Amino acid sequence: MRGRLAFLFIPLALIAAACGGDDGDSITVYSGRSEELIAPLIEQFAEATGINVEVRYGDSGELAATILEEGANSPADVFFAQDPASLGAVAEGGQFATLDDRVLGQVSARFSDSAGAWVGVSGRARVVVFDTTELTADELPIDESAFTNPEWRGRIAIAPTNGSFLAFVAAKILLDGEPATLEWLRGMAANEAPTYPKNSAIVAAVDSGEVEAGLVNHYYLFRRIAEEGDVVAANHFLSGDSAASLVMPAGAGILASSDKSDAASRFIDFLLSADAQAYFATETYEYPLAAGVDADPSLPPLDTIETPNLDLSRLAEMLDRATDLVAEAGLL
Repeated sequence: MRGRLAFLFIPLALIAAACGGDDGDSITVYSGRSEELIAPLIEQFAEATGINVEVRYGDSGELAATILEEGANSPADVFFAQDPASLGAVAEGGQFATLDDRVLGQVSARFSDSAGAWVGVSGRARVVVFDTTELTADELPIDESAFTNPEWRGRIAIAPTNGSFLAFVAAKILLDGEPATLEWLRGMAANEAPTYPKNSAIVAAVDSGEVEAGLVNHYYLFRRIAEEGDVVAANHFLSGDSAASLVMPAGAGILASSDKSDAASRFIDFLLSADAQAYFATETYEYPLAAGVDADPSLPPLDTIETPNLDLSRLAEMLDRATDLVAEAGLL
């Protein structure tokens, strides 16, 4: 994991995302969530608490690699990542402090680290986005296995270099084993699955009629709707207990090397507050994970989504192997 993430590392500028009061409190956050998405939320925290926040934005995997390289000298106080695999890499390196039970207790245990190193703050579900002018939900299979059948040749898109797809593959390894996962990946390659660099590109391609369907995270369609208005694309939540019905949390943890643990804890508390959870529901179109805040009413309730019984903390263990299998299948 460390070698893979270090290979991906690209230095990024440290920038101030928000300024708080003049009491001298400050924290540094390494954020794998994009500035566009969460800078307003961080500004709310700074204004509410008077704590200055400096944010280093970047890819979650690259930032995890940075933290592993920096070790005890990391200037980061908090790592805020978009996926459990990146969080797990830092946890495997022993660089997170253990969060308080009070914090962990606000979120279902399935969306946080089993050892208490990080807590999930918002969730995104894996779905099939499809062109409603070409397909109906009834024509879609219950899980991803059928997409290697001949009738789906060239019709279902994937983003093989995207972090969420690699996390899905890592989950599939844990659930189905390496041989079955490699067979599925090879089947997708043989079926000439169209490939795109990221989820948003797949959603745009489906909505424009370029491809009939694609494997993505649910919230990209909501962003498309916010930008474009009327769309022909729709989300379909797979009903099978498989990796393709995974719900993956974005989450955060406090670095063990931080000497500002009190201020860092306040930031974690804020991410789980009603205001922040409502922000995730209405502004980033994700599932709030703390109790008491509802998701967008057009989404199926989180507890109705059939998800696999999987310890998300283990995704980091398989991320290297997931990348290897995707390459071995000829999808990179």
